[in-house]
Amino acid sequence: MLGVEDWAEIRRLRRAEGMPIKAIARVVGVSKNTVKRALADDGPPRYERSPRGSIVDGVEPRIRELLAAWPTMPATVIAERIGWTRGLTVLKDRVRELRPVYLPPDPASRTAYAAGEVAQCDLWFPDITLPVGFGQTRTAARLPVLVMVSGYARWLVARLLPSRVAEDLFAGWWQLLGQLGAVPRVLVWDGEGAVGQRRRRVTVLTEAAHAFRGVLGAKILICDPADPEAKGLVERANGYLETSFLPGRSFASPADFNAQLAAWLVVANQRHRRVLGCAPADRIQADRAAMLPLPPVAPVTGWHASLRLPRDHYIRLDSNDYSVHPAVVGRRVEIRADLERVWVWCDGRLVADHVRCWARHQTLSDPAHLQAAAQLRHQRAVLARHPDHAQEVQLRCLADYDAAFGLDDGQGVA
Repeated sequence: MLGVEDWAEIRRLRRAEGMPIKAIARVVGVSKNTVKRALADDGPPRYERSPRGSIVDGVEPRIRELLAAWPTMPATVIAERIGWTRGLTVLKDRVRELRPVYLPPDPASRTAYAAGEVAQCDLWFPDITLPVGFGQTRTAARLPVLVMVSGYARWLVARLLPSRVAEDLFAGWWQLLGQLGAVPRVLVWDGEGAVGQRRRRVTVLTEAAHAFRGVLGAKILICDPADPEAKGLVERANGYLETSFLPGRSFASPADFNAQLAAWLVVANQRHRRVLGCAPADRIQADRAAMLPLPPVAPVTGWHASLRLPRDHYIRLDSNDYSVHPAVVGRRVEIRADLERVWVWCDGRLVADHVRCWARHQTLSDPAHLQAAAQLRHQRAVLARHPDHAQEVQLRCLADYDAAFGLDDGQGVA
């Protein structure tokens, strides 16, 4: 058989050199008829094996009859019905080849997202052990990362949270929406306890989720259980974080984790996406333009509480105790906290400001609060030791303490 190399050389000698057929036959070492056939063929020569019959050919009509009546009949049942006694592999191959002819077409639907339409949210639990201060560490089960991906631009935002309780989750969610710069019209979640769940194919949201979405003007959709494909964008984003962000990194604190994550997200959103044909950064402006604007008044998120300050002048938040200025002992105070700080207010004046502690069961004391408490206790002790000379001891009214600690001019006490 003439090889491809000789075939190509024959055609070159004829077309480029203009050699006669007899000369080409002599140069290549083949017959003139072979040269003529090579010049007549439009394609290179290739070996074609003549088809051979199969042992299944004889029973194929019977297989077609069974598939026409029952298109999903298993190959093992077909073998039993036709009395097949040979190997099953060759029979299964033929059934696999014939079955699509008798099944109705089943094309897969392609999911497409319009600009501004949807964003998918989820919690990612990275496989890390993170130091949180006071010699404590937290594992992935207690340190979730809130992840959100917009459907049209595939813009990715994420943040580590102190916990998955509603106060922290909605505070982190509002921060991610602020980073996105707009509100998607539909926010898709799994059955997260703080957000809601799916009951009988109906979304049932918590009161906090209703209040949150009411301010945003958006819809929150909860996916059915065991249906990860419904929010495949954020599931793939979690895997992307797992394989591209996490490996080779170490973290000194939650703040360090969030700083490294924020820097990585800037780069990740500039990377080319094969499914888009561009980077998320190239589509995010169109996505934002079609979204709802951020509400003029932020939704109420984070921790909120009101109580009368006890004599030990400490308040408890998320298992930790924070000191408050003792000048407001016995008065009602308002507690506010987000993911980073804890504030205490009394009559509109700031009387405590602490960095939020991510460790558990700790006592956080401001030195100024301790000094003020010691001074008040000393004055109280002097009165107790000299009850007969109470008139000789200067008694200050509470307004003097307000002035001393800056509580009467709108200035907060650190």
